[in-house]
Amino acid sequence: MAETVRSLADLAKLRPAPPAPVEAPAEPKLDALGRAYATGRRKNAVARVWLKPGSGRFVVNGKDMASYFARPTLQMIINQPFDVLNRRGQYDVLCTVSGGGLSGQAGAVRHGISRALVNYDPSVRPILKAGGFLTRDDRVVERKKYGRRKARRSFQFSKR
Repeated sequence: MAETVRSLADLAKLRPAPPAPVEAPAEPKLDALGRAYATGRRKNAVARVWLKPGSGRFVVNGKDMASYFARPTLQMIINQPFDVLNRRGQYDVLCTVSGGGLSGQAGAVRHGISRALVNYDPSVRPILKAGGFLTRDDRVVERKKYGRRKARRSFQFSKR
């Protein structure tokens, strides 16, 4: 410490700035069959999703998507990542879902599709991230409390 620092410029000269890290372009993560894999979660549902380029076939637990998720709102939720990227019908999707109800399963499949799309094509990550499709919705059902009818609902009061 023989040197005396008198200004900020002198301080900057003491140690050179570290070089800025150079980011390599993200590589797609594909398996031996050319598929991208991802896991999606919502409530108690877990979806395992495999995605590959194809004609738009969508199989959920061995059934067609339209027969497994019969409600149009659930089908709309599942197809949102494809609609945002204007890529509906360009990928074949195979997924297995377990746990939870149909609504949670649809949310899990959407989350899994979004993550699989990023694994297949990393350039779409900013678009899906801005749409909120890569964020896991961690809301779960509140537990039932002792002395209550449900989580917060009290028993009905009766004076007599």
